[in-house]
Amino acid sequence: MKVLSIDIGGTHVKILLSGENEPRKMASGTTFTPAQLVKDVTLLAKGWKFDVVSIGFPAPVHNNLPVAEPFNLGGGWIDFNYEKAFGCPVKMINDAAMQALGSYKGGKMLFLGLGTGLGSAVVADNALLPLELGHLPFKKKTFEDYVGIRGLEKNGKKRWTQHIFEAVELLTAAILPDYVVLGGGNVKKLKTLPPACVAGSNANAFEGGFRMWEGPADRLTTPNPAVHKASRASRASKAIPKTTSAKRGGGKPPRPKEIGK
Repeated sequence: MKVLSIDIGGTHVKILLSGENEPRKMASGTTFTPAQLVKDVTLLAKGWKFDVVSIGFPAPVHNNLPVAEPFNLGGGWIDFNYEKAFGCPVKMINDAAMQALGSYKGGKMLFLGLGTGLGSAVVADNALLPLELGHLPFKKKTFEDYVGIRGLEKNGKKRWTQHIFEAVELLTAAILPDYVVLGGGNVKKLKTLPPACVAGSNANAFEGGFRMWEGPADRLTTPNPAVHKASRASRASKAIPKTTSAKRGGGKPPRPKEIGK
């Protein structure tokens, strides 16, 4: 079975087919919609034949469906029919959870993704548990307010690093993992890592997408509307104003082509 693994970000979308070595990349942005995703991925994946699709999505996902719109993309993601649009079975999880699954080396692992916010997941005995630890109270706000991009920009790299060490210590004490993987784009900004931590790689997200089809189906229960309502309310209080500047990917996305070619 050939799996097309899709990692959606606020500025780029990266795809890789199982059995291939070189990912392909295209631009996303603040006007990027699910319909545009399907259209562009279909063109970008030309020459690749796939049976199923895995999607790492930059917002909370519950029972294989988005429960909230992403901050840095366009709208319409919640009610979109992905399987109908791609014409094949589709599985979706949070992007941090997908990277966590691909980073797993056995035992009980805590994954913390340092990016716009704080992605989180636990994998134990090959079972994935996506989490939203970034919304938990920490100091005067929440974890992601201090260790996400806003904390870095507001407090500077030195204080940001200190907050990461504190957050890792607290979350490690609560979950008691065998090891911690620090992933996300901002892990490269750390000169040293907290105890029991190893640095992850964004490329592990593709492996996570492939592994999503090795276990049981995700959609085992009917989503409770109260769960989705709570998630959306939490994100609404942290909404990032959209911008249409070229630097943040605004405007109409260009035709899909591999960036840098």
